[in-house]
Amino acid sequence: MTTEQPNILLITSDQQHWNTIGAFNPELRTPNLDRLVAEGTTFSRAYCPNPTCTPTRASIITGRYPSQHGAWTLGTKLPESETTIGCLLADAGYRSGLIGKAHFQPLLSTPEHSSMESYPELQDLDFWRKFHGPYYGFDHVEMLRNHVNEAHVGQHYALWMEEKGATDWRRYFSPPTGTMAAADGFRWDIPEELHYNTWLAERASSFISDSVGRDQPFFCWASFPDPHPPYLVPAPWDSMYSPEELTIPELVPGEHDRNPPHFGLSQEQEPDFSAWRESGFAIHGLGSHQLDDDQRRRLVAAYYGMVSFTDTYVGVILDKLERLGVADNTIVVFTTDHGHFFGQHGLQHKGPFMYEDLVRVPMLVRYPGRVPAGRVSPALQSLVDLAPSFLDLAGLDIPTTMTGISQRDVWLGRRDGARDHAICEHHHEPTTVNLRSYINERYKLTIYYRQTYGELFDLDQDPNELHNLWDDPSYAGLKTQLLLEYAWAELGKEPMWMPRIASA
Repeated sequence: MTTEQPNILLITSDQQHWNTIGAFNPELRTPNLDRLVAEGTTFSRAYCPNPTCTPTRASIITGRYPSQHGAWTLGTKLPESETTIGCLLADAGYRSGLIGKAHFQPLLSTPEHSSMESYPELQDLDFWRKFHGPYYGFDHVEMLRNHVNEAHVGQHYALWMEEKGATDWRRYFSPPTGTMAAADGFRWDIPEELHYNTWLAERASSFISDSVGRDQPFFCWASFPDPHPPYLVPAPWDSMYSPEELTIPELVPGEHDRNPPHFGLSQEQEPDFSAWRESGFAIHGLGSHQLDDDQRRRLVAAYYGMVSFTDTYVGVILDKLERLGVADNTIVVFTTDHGHFFGQHGLQHKGPFMYEDLVRVPMLVRYPGRVPAGRVSPALQSLVDLAPSFLDLAGLDIPTTMTGISQRDVWLGRRDGARDHAICEHHHEPTTVNLRSYINERYKLTIYYRQTYGELFDLDQDPNELHNLWDDPSYAGLKTQLLLEYAWAELGKEPMWMPRIASA
């Protein structure tokens, strides 16, 4: 193992709001993320390429946008033919592993579109006992699919619980009928030693240790499922935060008056979203977002508890690097797949609402002696840039099919920025929920397929995005300019798989 081949540790959470790191939010306690803040660079303007799981996770490993790699929304799959960062690093001598949530494939399998992450294979423990990869270029995988007590529990996580002697593990999870398992408020009764955070940290640490023992550089993706709802966390984390003492985001009266119609409908008790439904499948966010004050306070306390609980097990993996003596030669990136609403703009969870709360993500980069320590950078980042950046830092060529860009010199503090915009795609129904956001250093523009409504926010003057300028006549010129810039950006992200080599 040489300094020219750094180890790479990607740690992700699931659906974590950008402002849930204790170093920047005094209402939370995240000592291990704070450690990364102190020892590395925080990128305060990082964005997901899509505010849902499968599309962004596929973009992370392909370096391509969802509209390019094909996993355009939930319930679709990433084609196995796609070239991934795991394949490329493995070809260069790395040992690549994915521990935790993959979600590259849907819960349903069909003859035309098979899925390894679907029922009944999801819970065929004999299959998972024998299968550890390869999977999308990862040499070694240990996977799970559930969030907290969801019925989708199975795969390697369920095997591990049985190996720990918990043959009755099903009692902690909902039955396949969809009925939720009993829970005491926001407390999940699973013992911490059987929680998937414990499993994930143990297995990621084992993968790293095995790789070091083989004197082989590693790429490890430790993919935590929290703090994605449902809001459930074991004791004592469920009572770590007092609901009465937290700042709870609120809807500002009138803020949706100038927004597209689905924003206002979300604030009704029984909204009619039938005009948006095309596929027959669930549409995230198109329903009532109303909750009473007590519910909102308690769910934020539970959400923060989930963040702090995950932080503890992030620390277990970081400590393992130290004990193995490889921390100085390991690039560590912490981020999440997309953001989360917990009351901002009167919204909950996620949906076609491209506010910063949902599309902006926390992002911390540590590489001792190379990435500046204790720095906060406003340089624009996109999660589609992770794969090309890792390859560049490893001294490897970036495939011409990747449309993310290398952030190597930005991470190393040699450049102030590598991109002047980010694009977030959200295509959740064929036509009715198909939108794009173009974000530059100051403005955010969101357009909708075949609609004349949209959003335009001045993030400098209106960082909370309360005043939609789309229909303001005094901003008509700016809107025209941003629409042109967005068109240029779309043209600029066309994949060019080979250079032109002849006149004809």
